[in-house]
Amino acid sequence: MEAAMGLMRRIPPKQTETALSALLTLLPHHSSDLLSQVDQPLQVLSDVDHGKEFILCEYNRDADSYRSPWSNKYHPPLEDGALPSLELRKLEVEANDIFAIYRDQYYEGGISSVYMWEDDNEGFVACFLIKKDGSKTGHGRRGYLQEGGWDAIHVIEVGPEEEGVAHYRLTSTVMLSLTTDNESSGTFSLSGSIRRQMDMSLSVAEGHLCNMGRMIEEMESKMRNSLDQVYFGKTKEMVCTLRPPAEVVMRLPDS
Repeated sequence: MEAAMGLMRRIPPKQTETALSALLTLLPHHSSDLLSQVDQPLQVLSDVDHGKEFILCEYNRDADSYRSPWSNKYHPPLEDGALPSLELRKLEVEANDIFAIYRDQYYEGGISSVYMWEDDNEGFVACFLIKKDGSKTGHGRRGYLQEGGWDAIHVIEVGPEEEGVAHYRLTSTVMLSLTTDNESSGTFSLSGSIRRQMDMSLSVAEGHLCNMGRMIEEMESKMRNSLDQVYFGKTKEMVCTLRPPAEVVMRLPDS
């Protein structure tokens, strides 16, 4: 299992589904662990009743059906599917409305979904998802990418409130993939994933949504910087070393 997880951490996000399917065939006795621990590129389904799309993941799945955050119904219909309590459902609806605004401001479009459920420790868990298709035929407004995808998964475990303070544990995963194909840059492909965790104990005076929103905003900023330095920075360094820009070549002295 440890070797399988090590392999999945090194697989490009675009190939995750194929690699996971192969591992499930090889390790059927570890299927539940693999499905729960391996993050896959997010899929989307349409809620016909509300005319909105929602994101599919392990956290809104029951059997072979997925719960929509807009209608609170399962697709395909499921009679005895798990549902959040009325109080938590109210918070979930508010979180979806607020997170949609955050998504538009930071991502200039895309699809977002928020799911919440009770845990066994008198607290609850919230999952915030964002999927942005940055390709020319998707949500990309600038048209620079032939293909491009950003999948963000933020899972926050919220502990029970004690003396006006609650403990939050945020686990975030971002999967990035992009491909360019034009005359100036040629064909170029880059993909990878990154996972980080953050623990904080915060006052609930302003509400759970404020606390969770600040944590996600801070975490996404850190992860974007890490992706920029690790993937883009290192790739630029290697490319410029192997094939120096034209202006650098022109300045080199004659041998």
